[in-house]
Amino acid sequence: MTSFQPFGRLVVREWRALLEDPWLLSLVSWIPPLIFLLLWAIMSAGIARDLPIGIVDLDKSAMSRSLIRHYDASSALAADSAYIDPSQGAAALRAGKIYALVVIPSDLENMTLLGHPPQVSAFVNTQFLLIGRIVNTALLQAQGTFVTKVEVRKNLATESPVFDLALAGAVPVGTQVTPLFNVSTNYAQFLVAAMLPAAWQIFMVAATVLSLAAEHRRGDTRQWLGTTPVRALFAKLLSLAILFWLHGLFFLWFMYVQQGWPMHGDWTVLLFAQLLTVCASLASASVFFFITMDAARGLSLAAAYAAPGLAFIGVTFPITDMTLPAKIWRSFLPVSHYIEIQFGQVNYGAPLPSAIPQLAALGWFILPLLFSIYRARKLAESPKEDRICA
Repeated sequence: MTSFQPFGRLVVREWRALLEDPWLLSLVSWIPPLIFLLLWAIMSAGIARDLPIGIVDLDKSAMSRSLIRHYDASSALAADSAYIDPSQGAAALRAGKIYALVVIPSDLENMTLLGHPPQVSAFVNTQFLLIGRIVNTALLQAQGTFVTKVEVRKNLATESPVFDLALAGAVPVGTQVTPLFNVSTNYAQFLVAAMLPAAWQIFMVAATVLSLAAEHRRGDTRQWLGTTPVRALFAKLLSLAILFWLHGLFFLWFMYVQQGWPMHGDWTVLLFAQLLTVCASLASASVFFFITMDAARGLSLAAAYAAPGLAFIGVTFPITDMTLPAKIWRSFLPVSHYIEIQFGQVNYGAPLPSAIPQLAALGWFILPLLFSIYRARKLAESPKEDRICA
C-alpha cells in the first residue's frame, strides 16, 4: 500500500501513464478528431443531388415527356433510368439501383385534355430515411410545378387571358415554406451535428474503461489506489475529462466557426453542457469497469451502452414515437440530454431556463460516480487484489 500522495502528483502520474501507453494515448488524443473529420468528409456534400429514379412511361406523349423533364430538372433527382414495364422498374427499386419508381399511366395526356386528373404513381424506397424524404419532397415539388403549368395554360385558353388570374385559378391556395433553421436544408448540418456527439460519447466511455483496466497491466491496482483511492480515481478521471472536453471544443469550433454553420445561442451554456456531458460519460464508464472488474466485459457493456447513441438521441427518430424502454435507455445516455441543449442553442438561440431540465438530468449522473467511489474504496481496503483480466 502506497503512502499518501498530493493530488498534483497523482495527476502527473496519470499523464505519464498515458504517454507510456501508445494505444490509449491515441484513443484520447488524435483518433477522435480524425474520426470527427472523417464523418464530416462523408457528409460534406451537404445537399443531396442527382439521386437516381426510374421512369415507366406508358403514355409516351409530349405531356409525359414534359413531366419527365420536370422530374429531371430537380437538382435532387436524376431521371435517367427508363423501364418498359412496372415489374422491371420494381426489380431495380428492390435491388437498390434507384430510389424511386414513377409510373406514368397510358392515358395521361388524354385524361388531362378532357379535364380529368390522371393518376401518376410514385413508389419511394423509404428504408433510407433521409434519402427517401428528399426524393419524396422533390417528386412532389416537380409534380406540383408541372400541374400548375398545365392548369395555368388551360385557364389562359378558356377562362382568363390575364396571367395573374389564370395562376390564381390554378393555385387557389398558396403555400410558403419558411425554415426556422437550416435554411439551405443542408443535411450535413442536421446529421453531422448529431453524429459527432454520439461518436464522442463512444470514445469517452471506451477510453475510460480501458484506462481503468490498464492499471492491472501496469502493476497492482491497489497500489494505484493507495491510501487515497478517491484522489487516485479523480486524478485519472480529471486527466481524461480535460482531453475529451478539448475534443468537444474541437468539433464545436469546426462546425460553427471553421465551417461557418449558424450559431444563434450562448456559447457559455453550450460549453458548460459539454463539461457536464464529459463528467457524466466518464462516471457511467467507471461503473462498467468497477462492476465487472474485467477489461473485456467492461468494454462489452460500454459498447452496448454507448454504441446505439445516435439512434436514441431523437434526431434520426422522433422521441415521441419511441417506446417506453427506448425512452428509458435514452435517459441513461448523457449525450441524449446534451444534444437537446446543443440543438436548442445552435438552432433556436434558446434561453438558459429552457436548458435547465437537461442540465439537471446530466447532474444526476453523479450517482454512478458515487458508486464508483464506493467500489474504489472497497477495493483499496480489500486484503487481496481483485483479479482483472485486461
